[in-house]
Amino acid sequence: MTGAAPVAGDVAPDFVLADTHGTPVELRALRGAPVLVVFVPFAFSGTCTGELCELRDNLSLFADAGVELLVISTDPVFSLKAWAQQEGYTFALLSDFWPHGAVAKEYGVFDENRGMAVRGSFLIDAEGVVRWSVVNAPGEPRDLSGYRKALASL
Repeated sequence: MTGAAPVAGDVAPDFVLADTHGTPVELRALRGAPVLVVFVPFAFSGTCTGELCELRDNLSLFADAGVELLVISTDPVFSLKAWAQQEGYTFALLSDFWPHGAVAKEYGVFDENRGMAVRGSFLIDAEGVVRWSVVNAPGEPRDLSGYRKALASL
């Protein structure tokens, strides 16, 4: 893996990535409200789909806390758009396709050998500071209870 993942107290690395409509999304532009950045390895994979469907089915947790949910994958925009349509994801899916994994590298969650992001999640406060993070090994899904605890700490 590349670099160290930001931890609580670190300023979150800024980025600009395209969403499923090709619209640029800049993290810095979202300041003023908390943001949850969730990295996933691949669109349409079983574990990733399961995790995102759980987030989709519990979106009220994030909405009630005023948290914007951003999911980042190294897949191209078109794959992410098809995945969002198939699964009914209404949160932003962002493509870190090119330069391949550049944002995942900044967050210390890019697996160079596999060319993918590992499962990292970063709760960023309204000022752009990481308040909570977790990085899981490939194949190890994140638990919704971790998100609940992180949101309660805001």
